[in-house]
Amino acid sequence: MPLSFLLAALLSATHQPGGRPLPEIPARVETAPVTDSRGDRADDPAIWRNPADPAASLVISTDKKAGLAIHDLSGRLLAFQRLGDINNVDLRDDVPIAGARATLVAASDRSDKDDPLLRLFRLDPAAPALIPIGTIALPDGQAYGLCLHRRGDAVDAFMVYKEGIVEQVALDLATLPARGRVLRRFDLESRSEGCVVDDRSGQLYVAEDKVAIWRINTAPDRPMAPIKIADVDGVHLHKDAEGLALLPVGATRGFLFASNQGDDSYSVFHVPDGAFVGSFRIRGGAIDGTEETDGIALHAGNFGPRWPGGLFVAHDGKNRDEKGRKAPQNFKLVPLGAILAALRIDPR
Repeated sequence: MPLSFLLAALLSATHQPGGRPLPEIPARVETAPVTDSRGDRADDPAIWRNPADPAASLVISTDKKAGLAIHDLSGRLLAFQRLGDINNVDLRDDVPIAGARATLVAASDRSDKDDPLLRLFRLDPAAPALIPIGTIALPDGQAYGLCLHRRGDAVDAFMVYKEGIVEQVALDLATLPARGRVLRRFDLESRSEGCVVDDRSGQLYVAEDKVAIWRINTAPDRPMAPIKIADVDGVHLHKDAEGLALLPVGATRGFLFASNQGDDSYSVFHVPDGAFVGSFRIRGGAIDGTEETDGIALHAGNFGPRWPGGLFVAHDGKNRDEKGRKAPQNFKLVPLGAILAALRIDPR
């Protein structure tokens, strides 16, 4: 390998474009693992904000070989439900479910690699527990990514299959068990997983691991014509591009966060235009940082004084204990305000 190429690769792995070091933000809390296994188990988080008591909010996360976990903001494991190989999870608040408004939680189930399932739940935050309200069998494919989209009172689920197929499923929650109907499909043609929907604009963002982040209009009557907003170029976005999370700002603007699993970093882009903002890493402080991150989630709401500016949650694929020894995977919780300040992002 030419020396110039090697130096450029090392620079891009540790610095922002222009040679500036990547900001490093320490985690404030780490969750208790949901398993004693030191294998590849944890994957994707979702955040439920308690409007009555923000400090009592919850983090719901997946163990992709066992089920779903619920942690509090101190990292304590409150509940674990064995459901199978649950890969990704998402939620929407204030959704009409069988005539009553509640928090809808959805998860992708890849227990059978040929017959994917979309599992739906109602969150009971007091227990806390996830109450099953329906399981939807979908066409062939290995269930990977999953994100929800609210269209008024209607909710769609987007399933992203490991093979690269993106599928839009209209949910019928009027009576239980819930049902679903496939509206559209598109094939990105290579491994994909992370996705998030901007409910304001009806734009779906999908990460194709080694290729790009794509934007797709969610309107069911329009063709699924992906528009590239960021290339996996090894500078602004690194392979494997995995989890996505969105920070809305105002009526149309915002910031799209992406986890770079192969670079142990996170990239941020403007929406809707995809302009690069900057990158950062989670490390430093009393808690070990994050490596090989799959899923991420963020919420800019009030979560109490420990979480200025909101909450950012990231999977840690190489968790270490206090002595630096390999430990079961978990999730790291970071004040969102610290990340925004480090990148000089104004969330107003």
